[in-house]
Amino acid sequence: MNSFDRSKPFNNLPLLPPKADLETKEILTKTIKASRALAQLNGAIRNLPNPSLFLDTLHLQEAKASSEIENIITTNDDLYQSVVADKKFDNPATKEVISYKEAIWLGFNRLEKQPFITTNLCLELVQCIKQNSAGIRTTPGTTLSNAKGDVIYTPPTGEQVIRDKMANLEIFINENRSIDPLIKMAISHYQFEAIHPFSDGNGRTGRILLLLQLKLEQLLDIPALFLSDYIIKHKDTYYQGLRAVTEKNDWSFFVLYMLDMVEETATSGLNRLESIIQLMDRTSQEIKEKLPKVYSKDLVEVIFKLPYTKRQNLIDIDLGTPKTVGNYLIALEEKGFLKSVRVGKEKLYLNQRLMDILEN
Repeated sequence: MNSFDRSKPFNNLPLLPPKADLETKEILTKTIKASRALAQLNGAIRNLPNPSLFLDTLHLQEAKASSEIENIITTNDDLYQSVVADKKFDNPATKEVISYKEAIWLGFNRLEKQPFITTNLCLELVQCIKQNSAGIRTTPGTTLSNAKGDVIYTPPTGEQVIRDKMANLEIFINENRSIDPLIKMAISHYQFEAIHPFSDGNGRTGRILLLLQLKLEQLLDIPALFLSDYIIKHKDTYYQGLRAVTEKNDWSFFVLYMLDMVEETATSGLNRLESIIQLMDRTSQEIKEKLPKVYSKDLVEVIFKLPYTKRQNLIDIDLGTPKTVGNYLIALEEKGFLKSVRVGKEKLYLNQRLMDILEN
């Protein structure tokens, strides 16, 4: 059992890999199920004619859910309107969610160029999320408390101590090949959150790292998993699992929780993706029948890229002059495919059926 006092800095946080049996029958059985669900989702993504079409929408949904865990709340309308409209919203929560989405993109772009997860990458992510020049935590006295104000955990303190533990985590993520990738992802997530390397933004950075590890291990081509949504629904169990590792060296409970998360979110992600594709195919056929002069494959794709669109989005892909594309959007609204919404001086067009799928 770890020597642990929740009121003292956990500078003797054990290095990785953990000294625990992580190949029990229960864990291995759950790993197979989670891997299968993830492979089905990734296969569906690879079979899409345009896999990048839904990237912005998926990134924003994960960003919204992850930010909600930190009590940063925004609505889908505010979020998607702020992305599409020229008028940027003053809502600080919306801004933070968009910064989180940008951090996901940043992480994936970095992995494309250099397939390693490093401390420097983590620093880039948290700086993007927080829109500042945050560094490794140097101020002593950091504690984590529950809703009653009771200290439940005191992370390691001292910049060199934190950097050494992050260096060990780097080696484990990038070089350890003896542990199943999904089990390794769960272990790495615990370790990052336990190190708590930054003054703020650790939870959101850690959740982006989950997606990046799946990419690094070639298990998921694009981040089509709403992992944070699962954590919101099972938040108490998530923190119970973290504490079980810290206080009792009980890895099994937390690893099983993380594998459940992957299996359930992969299954729901596949269902959501299939629902969007079916809606898109149905909408495409309906537009072709009702508005044959308006229909084009590119037009359908642009109104499914995000729930909101505007004239400039159609102009940008060369669908016509401002007057022509304006007439297209008016015709689509008249036939019930879109609904116009005023945002400042702009007129946006909402694909309500797409929004309904995302909100469900």
